[in-house]
Amino acid sequence: MWAYSRKGDSGFSSSSTAEEVTLGIDATGLTAIVTGASSGIGAETARVLALRGVHVIMGVIEMIDAYNVKESILKQIPTAKVDVMKLDLSSMASVHHFADEFNSTSLPLNILINNAGICAPPFMLSEDNIELQFAINYLGHFLLTNLLLDNMKKTTRESKIQGRIINVSSMGHRFTYPQGILFDKINDPSSYSSWRAYGQSKLANILHVNELARRLKEDGVDITANSLHPGATFTNIYLQSPLLTGAWNLIGPFVIHLVAGFFVKNVQQGASTTCYLALHPQVSGISGSYFVDNNVSETSSHGRDMDLAKKLWDFSVNLTNQNSRSQ
Repeated sequence: MWAYSRKGDSGFSSSSTAEEVTLGIDATGLTAIVTGASSGIGAETARVLALRGVHVIMGVIEMIDAYNVKESILKQIPTAKVDVMKLDLSSMASVHHFADEFNSTSLPLNILINNAGICAPPFMLSEDNIELQFAINYLGHFLLTNLLLDNMKKTTRESKIQGRIINVSSMGHRFTYPQGILFDKINDPSSYSSWRAYGQSKLANILHVNELARRLKEDGVDITANSLHPGATFTNIYLQSPLLTGAWNLIGPFVIHLVAGFFVKNVQQGASTTCYLALHPQVSGISGSYFVDNNVSETSSHGRDMDLAKKLWDFSVNLTNQNSRSQ
């Protein structure tokens, strides 16, 4: 049982589940893309959105796991609309292919949930020669969002329903490098710290939606962009970390789950803030904010730095454009 359950202004708390925060909401007719939906928080997010009537597109790299999740959802909700599409966020070519394939359909796009991620692996580069955490957790989502934005704008104009973009960040954004983002050393193994690089990528998720929210407001587009910390939730994301997998092997899963039960959320609770941001009417019109436990919270000073957000945006556009030119 989650140890802390004080309700905030929203009426929900850290112990609220995704089903609880969306109870009574009919989202029939909406379409959402959820990245990393083959397990953990992403899978629960997909299930609860489908339960509320959303047509869910699961953007995943693990296709077999995703089809198992889809089958499980359909067993529980026979009328659910769930589709699976291949998406490797470490590959800009894969992101382009996914976006092209989705945009070529007649499907609208109301909700984009950038959920997929990895946590604290040893230093590795993506196929585009980008440090892997920065590539998967942030840059792939940055590119995906930009490639889908015209579809979302069209959907919003035609449906008159507010679009929502949601980045799953982490309180780990507070533990990034002292500079916030190592722009000149993103891919430098000698500067790499697995946990600081994780924090850097999660800070980038926050800065991304902050600058995006500013641009959308400036353009007069009825799409919101927010970020969130899902809460400490023990999922597969942590299996890339040698420290945590070592603890798992040394202490054993039973002991870890016994202790974690008092301090760590289950996936039903971990997915709640994502689902709250995706569907709840309380969030209508709120943009450029950071949420924790289904309530507005405050980021680190780096996370509130709009100059840093603008610099990251320009840096990311340059990185993704360089890749496009090289293909």
